[in-house]
Amino acid sequence: MTKQVRQVTQSRPSVTRQPEAAVTRFGRAVVAWLRSLSRHTIAIAAGALAVVAAGIVVCAFLSGGDDRPPIPDTRARHYTEIDACLLTGKDGIMTGTPAATVWQGMQDASLKTHARVSYQQVTGEQSTGNARPFLNSMLQGSCEVVVAVGGPEVSVAAEAAPKHGETGFVLIGGGHSGGNVSLLHTGDGLRGEVAGAVERAIDARS
Repeated sequence: MTKQVRQVTQSRPSVTRQPEAAVTRFGRAVVAWLRSLSRHTIAIAAGALAVVAAGIVVCAFLSGGDDRPPIPDTRARHYTEIDACLLTGKDGIMTGTPAATVWQGMQDASLKTHARVSYQQVTGEQSTGNARPFLNSMLQGSCEVVVAVGGPEVSVAAEAAPKHGETGFVLIGGGHSGGNVSLLHTGDGLRGEVAGAVERAIDARS
């Protein structure tokens, strides 16, 4: 008896082409949309894209690849480590007072020597007892040159000068001259005299 074998041919499953069909439909939609646009609209869109691309290129050129340090501002002041400090009465450096003229002279000296200048006004009671803590604060700080103007301020500075030979003192209108003390009088030319005295005191401690 002959055994017959039947060969069954299996059909291949159909391949789904939905993604390709979707891409094709999208492409056709884009083409149809472009055809619907006028030439004027297309030209405007192309011009806008060109401007955006140019801006991106310029920004990339300016921001990338330059490791050079920024150019320093030539207007910036470079100060030395010398500080000259002004001790004044309660009016400070108010315009029209001798202290205002003294302060101008100190600023002139700062421009020439590049030393830092500052001022401190004695608040409260105008007496030597009240002015002394303000002076002590200067001497304990970074003041290498002390300028004093005003009765109580000059008195306490003159008293402290012999005990602080490392500090230069410029006394306006009182006190006595010494190795580290310059005595100046109020009047015409005070601004220039203060500038010169402060410059010399600064140079001696540079």
